[in-house]
Amino acid sequence: MRDSIVAPNTFGTLNQRLSGSLGLRTMLLIFIAAATVFSALPLLHYFRGGHLFDYKLWYDTGKHVLAGDEIFFFRSGKYDFMYPPPCALFLGGASLLGQGGLIFLLVAINSAAWFCSAKLSAVLATAHRYTTSPWLYVLPSLLVIVYIWSSYHLGQPNLALLALMIGAFVALREEREIFAGGLIATAAAIKAFPVIAIIYLLYRRYWTAIASLVVALVFLLLLLPASFRGFERAWRDLEKWSAGMLKYSEVSVAQRPMRSYTWKNQSLVGVSNRLLRHVDADAASAPHQPVYVNFADLKFPVVNTIVIAFALVLGTIFVAVLPQRGMRTAESDAIEFALLLLLILMITPLSFGYFFCWLMLPFAVVTQRVLLGKGSAIVWWSLPALALLALGLIFPRGAQLYGNTFFATLLLFIGLATDLLDFKRTGQPIAA
Repeated sequence: MRDSIVAPNTFGTLNQRLSGSLGLRTMLLIFIAAATVFSALPLLHYFRGGHLFDYKLWYDTGKHVLAGDEIFFFRSGKYDFMYPPPCALFLGGASLLGQGGLIFLLVAINSAAWFCSAKLSAVLATAHRYTTSPWLYVLPSLLVIVYIWSSYHLGQPNLALLALMIGAFVALREEREIFAGGLIATAAAIKAFPVIAIIYLLYRRYWTAIASLVVALVFLLLLLPASFRGFERAWRDLEKWSAGMLKYSEVSVAQRPMRSYTWKNQSLVGVSNRLLRHVDADAASAPHQPVYVNFADLKFPVVNTIVIAFALVLGTIFVAVLPQRGMRTAESDAIEFALLLLLILMITPLSFGYFFCWLMLPFAVVTQRVLLGKGSAIVWWSLPALALLALGLIFPRGAQLYGNTFFATLLLFIGLATDLLDFKRTGQPIAA
């Protein structure tokens, strides 16, 4: 008991020493240095003629848009470009800068999104606009730095999606529902899975935010593309994207036939299928020997039943721990929003490594709980979660074959849900 009291107090004392303008300036310099290095490496790959990963696809897609060509077409049994039509329009404009210019723009957006995500995570966790604790800026980013680097390295937009989602949560807390709905719609127009948040908005009866989200989605998915490609073609683009991406079968989720059930997919769907069905858990590697990690060999419909049941359990837990409207505080909202991000990460059908930069907000909430000296319970869930994530660094493929990232996310979800349930039971503010 004494150790559990001393540790937070020691952490708090160190926090006081590092807080202030000098500490924040130091953290800012560290961020600038890290963002510069992360941004420079993709550009160096380009100038040296190295592999450009998704940056090449983004540039090629942008050129297709500018030429008036098809955006969605099959190659080797799948779509090359798998994102909603508005994302292709943005890439069309970015490709006018040339391939090097497009890469520079995208890494700059990632850097801005990283900064905003770190800042807004601290704001949500503390309920203060001007947070001075450097721990709330540096520690959550440090814990997900591998996933942040993956976003830069591969050219993925998940940091931007995180900034949009956290911005929406801040807007909801400040009762700016129209703005919140627009931000979530923008995230969904870039990469569809954030639209799951509409279920939360429905439960919490954010009617204005829902209307804003729907109107913004209609504009972004149909009206905006129609202004460039004509209504008929914009509608056909949306139909082709929907037909290709909104499907799920024994061999594939959406347009990922070789990756859906491999170790790279850390979603509930991916982990359940490779642990409960006899599927190749490393099908994307070539050449290779098939890898199987299943503990059972169940039929596909049976696995789907388990996936749905587990998702319903997670959703029920989430709803059960949410405090009533009159009991909500800024502190409880921070945990609530963190739980929502964790839930989305787990139940979306595809969750690759870079998706988990979204753990930044949950880790910011956990850090704030420890700083307040109220983190003894959540620490017991966070430490094994961190251990599981660390296994992914030591055994990158071996740990992920068995879903280490998914189970780490699940542990964080349980820990934060327990914390929020304690608040709901006592009816007292979480933090003094």
